[in-house]
Amino acid sequence: MPAHEGHHGHPGHRAYDVAIVGGGHNGLVAAAYLARAGRSVLVLERLDHTGGAAVSTRPFAGVDARLSRYSYLVSLLPRKIVRDLGLDFRVQGRTISSYTPVERGGRPTGLLVGGGEERTREAFARLTGGEREYAAWQRFYGMTGRVARRVFPTLTEPLPTREELRRRVDDEEAWRTLFEEPIGVAIEERFADDLVRGVVLTDALIGTFADAHDASLKQNRCFLYHVIGGGTGAWDVPVGGMGALTDALATAARDAGAVLATGHEAVRIATDGRSAEVTYRTADGEGVATARHVLVNASPQALAALTGDEPPAPAEGAQLKVNMLLKRLPRLRDTAVDPREAFAGTFHIAEGYRQLATAHAEAAAGGLPTAPPSEIYCHSLTDPSILGPELVARGHHTLTLFGLHTPARLFEKDNDAVREELLGATLAQLDAHLAEPLADCLATDADGRPCIEARTPLDLERDLGLPGGNIFHRDLAWPHAQEGTGRWGVETRHANVLLCGAGAVRGGGVSGVPGHNAAMAVLEAEEG
Repeated sequence: MPAHEGHHGHPGHRAYDVAIVGGGHNGLVAAAYLARAGRSVLVLERLDHTGGAAVSTRPFAGVDARLSRYSYLVSLLPRKIVRDLGLDFRVQGRTISSYTPVERGGRPTGLLVGGGEERTREAFARLTGGEREYAAWQRFYGMTGRVARRVFPTLTEPLPTREELRRRVDDEEAWRTLFEEPIGVAIEERFADDLVRGVVLTDALIGTFADAHDASLKQNRCFLYHVIGGGTGAWDVPVGGMGALTDALATAARDAGAVLATGHEAVRIATDGRSAEVTYRTADGEGVATARHVLVNASPQALAALTGDEPPAPAEGAQLKVNMLLKRLPRLRDTAVDPREAFAGTFHIAEGYRQLATAHAEAAAGGLPTAPPSEIYCHSLTDPSILGPELVARGHHTLTLFGLHTPARLFEKDNDAVREELLGATLAQLDAHLAEPLADCLATDADGRPCIEARTPLDLERDLGLPGGNIFHRDLAWPHAQEGTGRWGVETRHANVLLCGAGAVRGGGVSGVPGHNAAMAVLEAEEG
């Protein structure tokens, strides 16, 4: 469970150097950096625990399975932050990158990426009948790997200008492909197979409702963040679940002297640019904390509500999040692949290139996708420590499903009914590739109910304060300076109020980057 502090370290009426609104992972990163630099820090967290969306919970009654409930893989967290803060935290690589089942010529087959270069080459040849697609795959990801090594280190530096970032990338073809043309152009030019095209495109659509050819290029921005992580683009499993990261961060912040006040909801920030007052509410009434700097680890919408500024344009999320516990992994119709390998990486469902385009068009027209695309992965294959020993012995496994192209607007009329309909349609797409129905493999909780929970964008807005259920708080921004972004990408209209949540420039995902950058901005301002 996330670290529970109750009313631990009551803020009292003293003045702090820094008050941080929100104890999600970025707020904790900022708190740990600033407290270690000798600043007095107060973190105000509305809930009874820290961690925000990066928590581990036991969602199923009486079942000893700790799931990374909302966010569940790590790629964008710089090793630098783990080292700087001395975090007791590890990630585990996945040997299989992905498996995508498909029916070709009336028989079940698929594409397994990973398990060594030779196996991957053979898998491509078996699916596509030649060497061409694999060679194109190698070239394309060779290019994104070079971009990753050059761009990722800039995330914890002051924002480069667009021109400076272009010089850092130092590859005109890569720059055009990722930063200037819709990603669909490159995918269609480089790859011929529909399934291969779809697997490449999925990284552009995580939590992002866009077509491959969207002129806004928000799909490109999403793609970029998915392929630059750690300078490699690898997505790893946090050992002990996502809560292990936020527990380690809370410990680092507390050990350095930060006060973590849970059950304290910030309701107002008043500032003259030099000193600020944060009014907060607890079960016992209201209080006020004064601070020289205020960091807001919440959405741009929440920031505007606290400061009384004009709110940004509404954001919209577009994903279905499903957590499951299975008594066993299901058998596959494609008998050439072991389910333990198929589910160890990212298991793509209904994510062919044409299928993704159709699903987007259907949702854009206001209907649920007929064949909802989604991806699944099994955390417990990589890290069995999240399950109790008895569950491990009995062969139980967790499954996490992330559905695409389901914008919040589709749920507004009747969230519960649409959630049920969408979950049914999504699981039917998975069942089409299984040799046995998934329902037969679900474990049951202490009350005999199947271990499955689903969350729509509206549920995520209600549970976590994500605007419109958008997991990035708003559309992701390019990792370079834009109009009004300031030196670190965390600045606001108020000199001493900074945004350190996912909505900052270079925010989004579990990265700690906006927390680090807000802390650096505070320390720099004080030196200045």
